[in-house]
Order: sequence, then C-alpha cells, then structure tokens
Amino acid sequence: MQKKWTGWAALMLTTAMVLSACGGSSGNNSGNASSSGGASASPSAPAENVELTLAGWTSSPEEQSLLQQVLDEFQAKNPTIKVKYEVIADQYMDVIKTRLIGGEAPDVFYLDAFEAPGLIEKGVLEPLDGYVTDDFDLADFETPMVEAFKGKDGKTYGFPKDTSTLALFYNKKMFADAGIANPPATWEELQAAAEKLTKKDGSKVSVYGLGQAPELARQMFMIQAFGGKLTDDQGMAAFATPEGLKGLQLVIDQHLKAKTAGQPSDVGAGWGGEMFGQQKAAMVIEGNWAIPYLQTNFKDLDFGTAEVPTVNGKKGTMAYTVGYVMNKESKKKDAAWKLISYLTGKEGMKTWTSKGFALPTRKSVAAELGYDKDPLRGALVAGGSYSTTWQAGATLPTIMNNFNNQFVAAYTGQSTLEEAMKLAQETANSEIKAGQ
Repeated sequence: MQKKWTGWAALMLTTAMVLSACGGSSGNNSGNASSSGGASASPSAPAENVELTLAGWTSSPEEQSLLQQVLDEFQAKNPTIKVKYEVIADQYMDVIKTRLIGGEAPDVFYLDAFEAPGLIEKGVLEPLDGYVTDDFDLADFETPMVEAFKGKDGKTYGFPKDTSTLALFYNKKMFADAGIANPPATWEELQAAAEKLTKKDGSKVSVYGLGQAPELARQMFMIQAFGGKLTDDQGMAAFATPEGLKGLQLVIDQHLKAKTAGQPSDVGAGWGGEMFGQQKAAMVIEGNWAIPYLQTNFKDLDFGTAEVPTVNGKKGTMAYTVGYVMNKESKKKDAAWKLISYLTGKEGMKTWTSKGFALPTRKSVAAELGYDKDPLRGALVAGGSYSTTWQAGATLPTIMNNFNNQFVAAYTGQSTLEEAMKLAQETANSEIKAGQ
C-alpha cells in the first residue's frame, strides 16, 4: 500500500503506506541466465553458493507461508542460491531507509509504488533494464504497474509482484429488492441506483446506497475524470482547478445534497468492506482484499462485483501495486536478479497469486488462473489496463496529507470544496518549496 527530501535525514521523516489485504543499463550487467525466472544477461549460473537477503512485510500467516512456498520452488531450481527472508512487521519503510543509510539493506526488498519515486531519486536502487532479456516478456505486464517503477531517467528500478484495482461491490439481494436488474455502468446510473437503495429511519440513514472513502488514495481518478491532474511537471500540487474539482464535487454532492452516500464512520464501521458486509451500504468501491474478508466474515452475504462506473464517459479506477527492487549496493546482483526475475516471472507469479490474496500483474498469469473471467475478480482484472496507479512522484506524501485534511472538511460540510482544495494545494506547495 503508500516525497521530496533534502537529504537522508529528511528521508527518515516520511511515512510508509502499505495497501494490502490488500508491486536503463545496469552498471553491473553480469546477471546469470535463469532456467525458471526467464531473464538474465549471462548463460552461466553462479559457481559458488550464494546467500541472498530478502525483506518484505506480510498481511497474514497464510500469505507468509505462500511466499515461502515460492522461495522454496526457486531454491529447488537454483540450488546454489539460498534466500534468507525477513518479515519486517512494523515501520517497514523506516527500517529499510535506516538500513540503506547504514549500508545494511537487504539485497532484494518489497517497495510500494507510493514510495518508489523517493527511493529512485535517491539513487539507492539498481536499474534493472540491463538484466532483462526477451524471454522475461515485458509486454506481458499491465503497463501502469510497470510504469510505476520507472524513474525520470526512463530506467526501470523494479518489477511489480502483484496488484489490486478497485471495483464496484454490490449487494445482490438489495438490488433485487429495489428492482435494479444490473449494476450501474455510468456514474449517472450509480447515482440513480443509490437513490433507490438508500434507506432511512426518519431523517437518519440506516443503509446508504453507496459507501465512500473520502481520501486521495481512492479519489485520485475522480480528479482526472474531467481533465484535472494531481500534480504538475515539477511535482507541485495542481488539483484545485475547475477540471480537477468537477469529479470531486460528484463525491461531495452525493453525500451532502443527495444524502445517498456516506463514509464508514457514519454507520460505525471501520472501512468500506465492513460497512458493506454489515449491509449498511448497498454498494462500495473496494479492492481485491475485500473479497476474502467478506467471504470469511459475512458468509451469508450474496454480492457481486462490476467495473467502476464510467465518469464523464471515461473508464477509471485506482491500482495499488508493490514491486521487487534490488539494492544498488548489493554484492550479489547476479543472484539477486535471478530471484527477482523468478518472483515476477510467470512461474513464480502464478504460485504467489494462486490463492487470490493479490492479483497478478502479468496478463498471461491472470488468464491462466482464470481471474480474468472470475465472477468476482474479473472486474478487478479488467481495470488493470486503464487504472491510475497510486503514485505521483516524490512529493505525493505531502500532497496527500494536505488533500486528505481539507477534503474531509469539504465532505463534512465545514467548507466548500473550492475553498478546501485551494487551501490544501497552497499549503502543500508551501511545504514542498520549504523542503527543496
């Protein structure tokens, strides 16, 4: 799930964002060919035994066990390489940054797309382009997920291990009771459906037609729907334009004017999945992580998914991805690339995503596992090609904090959207300039 720094000390002040249950030429281009990973630059395997360090986080024991299975498969095919896997449970990015500063970072580690621009700018990651060969099949990746790990120099610094987009989750029984035959395909249809699905006890709403998440991580694509943009070419906030506000106004108006949409806290829920599972919202826009949560905790809930309704005639959704990256100071780059190429290759990714904890970033793997035609995950897979990755350069954390603070004020009626977003943009840009 997931910064403009003036130095390594400032690097330590940023916060990590992990979204989960929820992805040029190398100066050391001597990677070895992998019979299982599908890419490298040399035909010979390491002659001596090598131990690699790999660091990441985990969302559950089941997820950790699944990754260990993938690593065991890799090591069986590459007996000269041993992988030492470390789970960093707390303050993941702070730990990684501290180790990078101290020269003790792992050879390979997870990196959220949200955090990628900051580390790329610091020059601490190894460019991977020089290791890639044709059989790695770059074209097989969903483009937005690969682009998330490219630097301003055009080089690729990581490859996405998995992803989730957003889809519309809808309560089939509530739809049937309201006489709605199909999930809405446009925002206008969504507004009309929400009107029919909202239930009130007097003036108090007991069931909202739509559950909303009033935060930038979920609303970034709404800024873009009418031609707005989050940042300019210099990384400065640029969302408080008429075009940027138009999509956001739809969110605000549905809550304050139509009163057919609400946030989880309005009904005592912690997040959209819980709000939907408790049947206090007939529809929510959530990610792949909501599927196992709902199936485990609300076994009797009959729900479906559909692609996020179009806004202004345009398809849009968000994508949250995490990649594997290589420490530029690693002394074992040949072996590190073999590991990365296996984990993000077709074979490794198939095992890793086989349980549905996360979705593949390779189109062929999604098709082989049947996710592209799955009744629940198909809509999420479909959104991958046109998704907006949760990323916007190194200044995103500053922009996000200011946006969220002021957007909530507008969402709750404490200020107009125009006033709130103007203040958020001005404050963010002042902070960005102060940090340059």
